[in-house]
Amino acid sequence: MRVRILMLLMLLSVATSTPAQVSISFNLSLFPELVQVPGHPVYYAPRQAHNYFFYDGLYWVFDNDEWYSSSWYNGPWWRAAPEYVPAYILRVPVRYYRRPPGYFQGWQRAAPPRWGDRWGRDWEQRRSGWDKWDRRAAPKPAPLPVYQRKYAGDRYPRGEQQSTLTNRNYRYQPRDALVREHFQPQNQRAATPGIRQGNQESQRRDPGKDARDNAQRQAPARGPVRQEEPPVQRQQQQPATQREQPKPAAQQPRPQPQAAPQREQQMQKSQGNDSESRSRGGARQQDSEPGKGRDSQGRDKGSDKGRDKGEERGRDSNK
Repeated sequence: MRVRILMLLMLLSVATSTPAQVSISFNLSLFPELVQVPGHPVYYAPRQAHNYFFYDGLYWVFDNDEWYSSSWYNGPWWRAAPEYVPAYILRVPVRYYRRPPGYFQGWQRAAPPRWGDRWGRDWEQRRSGWDKWDRRAAPKPAPLPVYQRKYAGDRYPRGEQQSTLTNRNYRYQPRDALVREHFQPQNQRAATPGIRQGNQESQRRDPGKDARDNAQRQAPARGPVRQEEPPVQRQQQQPATQREQPKPAAQQPRPQPQAAPQREQQMQKSQGNDSESRSRGGARQQDSEPGKGRDSQGRDKGSDKGRDKGEERGRDSNK
């Protein structure tokens, strides 16, 4: 009877430990200190009492014999099945586990854990070659999301805020195929509350719009597309200064400048003509007045006549 009760309790515990339950027995109040594992593209937290790592844009925690991942340093955490744990996480040596489980005892500290002994032959066949790799061909470690240091305590974001801040401050995209399978669903779950609320929000959204948005995000970055306008419309939009341009100056006739000597000769001729006309006019006026003519010797005829008359009067008085 006792054996049956124990078996029933074990079955109930297995049934309740579904992948949806991701509770972890620790809580970080501040952004942790992370140090790169020598020769590995992975960071670990030496000051934490937990098996805490960072690889390819995600945080990874090994707690209670389970792997979890998150895009933020304090969760929420999502369970990662052994088949979907990245190989570079599995290759971290035993010595960098700050809280190793009991079955790690006796294993080489400079070598990775013997996961095949723990997860069975089927897993080892599916993940064959996970412990063999060329250290010279290892990728560079991903940049740390240090922007998350500003968000701690009551300021720690939740849900959609995490996705918004990540898209705004962290442009890195995972390169590992297994990491991308964890990274994208986590951002979608954080940005879409409908996944945790009976998909009410997703039902209100337009599926066609989602497809167009995904196509735009996946399309390569290009410059703005310039739409050609009809020739008539472009002509109407031209400013008035372009439509009514004056003729070029080269097409308009210009007066040819005259040389300075020619201008002086013309001025002298005009002055001479004016003086000659004035002198001719005066002579004609003198000739037209009576008694003002002159003889051939230049004497005034009027004066001679007066003198003759005076002489005659003198002779008469003497007689």
